[in-house]
Amino acid sequence: MLVNDWLVKRSQLTPHKTALVSADTGERVTYAELERRTGVLAAYLADKGIGKGDRVAILDNNSIFYLALLFALPRIGATLVPLNFRLSTAELEGIVQDASPGMLLCGKGWEETARQVSSSLDLPTEITGEVEKRIKEEESHFINGEHLEHIIPEDPWMILYTGGTTGTPKGAMLSYRMVTWNAVNTTVSWGLSPWDVVLMPMPFFHTGGLNVLTTPLLHLGGTVVVMSSFEPDYYLELLQKEKATIIFLVPTMFQMLSQNKVFDTADFSTVRFCISGGSPCPESIYRAYWERRLHFKQGYGLTEVGPNCFALDDERLQEKIGSVGRSVFHGRARLVDEQGEEAPPGGVGELVLTGPHVFSGYWNRPEATRQAFRGAWFHTGDLARCDEEGYFYIVDRKKDMFISGGENVYPVEIENVLYQHPAVAEAAVVGVPHEKWGEVGRAYLAFKEDRDATEEEILEFCRSRLASYKVPRELVIKESLPKSSAGKILKRNLTF
Repeated sequence: MLVNDWLVKRSQLTPHKTALVSADTGERVTYAELERRTGVLAAYLADKGIGKGDRVAILDNNSIFYLALLFALPRIGATLVPLNFRLSTAELEGIVQDASPGMLLCGKGWEETARQVSSSLDLPTEITGEVEKRIKEEESHFINGEHLEHIIPEDPWMILYTGGTTGTPKGAMLSYRMVTWNAVNTTVSWGLSPWDVVLMPMPFFHTGGLNVLTTPLLHLGGTVVVMSSFEPDYYLELLQKEKATIIFLVPTMFQMLSQNKVFDTADFSTVRFCISGGSPCPESIYRAYWERRLHFKQGYGLTEVGPNCFALDDERLQEKIGSVGRSVFHGRARLVDEQGEEAPPGGVGELVLTGPHVFSGYWNRPEATRQAFRGAWFHTGDLARCDEEGYFYIVDRKKDMFISGGENVYPVEIENVLYQHPAVAEAAVVGVPHEKWGEVGRAYLAFKEDRDATEEEILEFCRSRLASYKVPRELVIKESLPKSSAGKILKRNLTF
């Protein structure tokens, strides 16, 4: 089984189909052209001494070159290490030290950061634009042969560093087996088509950017419009121009789109469905898109599994609001209690997942890998419930839950209520110590630009919709809440 010949096979099957479009330059690349570029780039890297088992790091915005590199490295058996350009130099140095790549590639605008990261590590560094220029000038020197380095399905295709809620980056090893099965699962479970088109502003240093729709669609023969950044006006303009069929964004981005001045008149006629990922989505966002007669749903996944783990059928979206659906075709999901036993029907338990779309483990972290698994089951750290029809609902992060007066309190439930208030733009609830109740909720809020509310108005709004022990005892108003590069609110960065 050759698992690193995706692009070779795809270019043979649909050579003239458009694979990639650059939103920045307007460049359109067919599968045949993308395959040719990856072959030449692979030969260039091999000429530089990169080979089987090596790692190549990249610090850059989304680009066609980025994806050419993604498919070039498998040809020589090397592994991609995407770097999060939103991290500090010190954080990047720690990741690069851990990954120990044989080369660092950096894009325009990131040269100084790359120089600082590589200088103390004696790491060969090249600028992507210069690499492309040299390849173009000396293309005949680089043999674009049909040879593929022998690899096995368990070899790592990419190492994605994820801090999760702990803040300590761990390199998740995503094998060819995992990425391939995620593509199959997504295609079969979500009903993807070779004629699907997606705009992709999600950064490629996250699994959301690379693996929610980019790799599945390139496996299938669809089209990915590569965006180096997200700007609502341009996104809506490009969506109509490219006739996008799927919208994938995080809740913050969906909210920004829905508040855009042209949202109510934008042409969504080509869009088959919208899927939100990265963090729980407030019900108000669902309804904004349902009012435009769009199929809007919540996805669920994580760097270590999938990232596409569930599928929700369009005809039951409004009936199953908040559900992520049933587990994907080649995957299984269970809920377990603290002892690892099956959670009672309808009860809340930790979500555990298994299947061929689970990662291989953490790079250089055997103990962390052991702790994450119980046999073949990966423990997500997320709490969920499952209804009688097998539809899963994510309740909260296990570590975010707090106990007030003996009652379990799930912050996401309170946050969903807060988001229903017309003045609230962002909300995060955490448990804080309390002398009488053990813990109570503290809500951090940011208001919409043109809206305001008093503390009592917010609390009264909550009292009318929540049990008394769930109502926050404290409110903290901020201009905005801290977020990760994936758009998730960072509760650990809130000031207590």
